[in-house]
Amino acid sequence: MVASFLNARTVTVYRVLNDGETQRVARQISLRRDGTELGPEDLNDLHSLPCVNSELAWRECVLLHDIVHDEAADGVGWRSVFPLDGERGVIGMLEIVANEGLRAREASLVTGILRIVRNHLALLDYGERDTLTGLLNRKTFETTFGKMLARTARLARDPASCDPSWLAVIDIDRFKSINDNFGHLFGDEVLLLVARLIRSSFRGADQLFRFGGEEFIVVLDRAGAEGAEVAFDRLRLAVQNFDFPQVGGVTVSIGYTAIQPRDVPASSIAFLRQTQRPQPAAQLRAPDRGRQAAGQDHEVRSRVVLIRGALAAPRGQMNIGTTTR
Repeated sequence: MVASFLNARTVTVYRVLNDGETQRVARQISLRRDGTELGPEDLNDLHSLPCVNSELAWRECVLLHDIVHDEAADGVGWRSVFPLDGERGVIGMLEIVANEGLRAREASLVTGILRIVRNHLALLDYGERDTLTGLLNRKTFETTFGKMLARTARLARDPASCDPSWLAVIDIDRFKSINDNFGHLFGDEVLLLVARLIRSSFRGADQLFRFGGEEFIVVLDRAGAEGAEVAFDRLRLAVQNFDFPQVGGVTVSIGYTAIQPRDVPASSIAFLRQTQRPQPAAQLRAPDRGRQAAGQDHEVRSRVVLIRGALAAPRGQMNIGTTTR
């Protein structure tokens, strides 16, 4: 409707995504005058997306929370960029490219339509993220894990071309006792602070999830075995050295494994959880879900690495089974 009313050449809705300390821009939809349409960009690799600062109009729009008008990129016509404000700042932008600049009445009409677009983007953000911590939620993990496996399968055809990705389950040690001794309000604060430490410990391309309760999941993007060990141990130390208000010291236990094309998320997560329990690796058993699933469970078990919080073992004693190197 906006495109036809304004006789615009293109109308594009962008999402603004936080990538660590960097804000990136992802196309949600783009409509052209000839009727062609471009859909959402892939969010699995945030590093491939442009930064807000890569375009002066984008940067000023997000910084000033205001409409920015400038010359179109091809030098023909004008571009107008409108901010879409959310609870955590600008969550998106509407970009209109037309042969003529927008008049005041047209800009006012667009501002009214933005309320509908803003609500749509807010719902997308709400559906993908955990309401307490702001990390991606369990539903998002389950819908994106298939894409991760597909990419891993492509890379497996040429293993030397790229380092693997890693799946980690992070569990806050003795979290129930924190809730019992200090109350759920302080328990929630611990979850928020641990989520913040997780964000600061990993790169923007890594995907961070709150899986439920005191359990978090990290998908570490393209790292060697030594790099993965360093990254996860860095998080363990960050939590261990942090002074949590009222609660004091908190630790986490981390189980992680390299993602393989045949992995099943339920099996991988189940064994990563079991490794965090105080039992010998030989006692880990596959649930009775059939021969194929049990075989995949065994493959995952043989690749698992465990880093305990308060009981962190020396670096040479951290492996459970044989890790992928």
